Amino acid sequence: MRDINSLNKVLLIGRLGGKPELRVLPQKDRSVARFTLATNERFYNPNTNQSSDRTEWHKIVVWGKLADFCERYLSQGKQVLVEGKLRTRSWQDRDGNKRTTTEIEAFNVVLLGRREEGGAPESVAAEPAGQDLPAEPETEFPAAGEGEDDIPF
Repeated sequence: MRDINSLNKVLLIGRLGGKPELRVLPQKDRSVARFTLATNERFYNPNTNQSSDRTEWHKIVVWGKLADFCERYLSQGKQVLVEGKLRTRSWQDRDGNKRTTTEIEAFNVVLLGRREEGGAPESVAAEPAGQDLPAEPETEFPAAGEGEDDIPF
């Protein structure tokens, strides 16, 4: 159950640190891809009249068809918008030490920047458009005056 007074949402625009690493989980035959995303901030110091940049690195995890899309179309340096939520997980390493990491679990990836020859779709959500999706049936709307008795107001 979601608390109505809380929200876990992340929006990032940045550049990929490298090509996504795709793995297929054998238990569920489900894909997972991981990659890093760099975001930059510029700070201006009015006392010295100088600006400096700070780069923040984010760990991104994507699942299912979106993971397959990311592995296929994303490469180092590409600019993307990532929409997702923060996830923290814990595990034990080989030495028995408890480790914790915080990642962004992405459910939407939008390619930004210039489109390249033979490029990919510009936007992909958890179910990429045009991949394994049935065509939407055409819906006919009633002509004016028809079906007005069904309107509840």
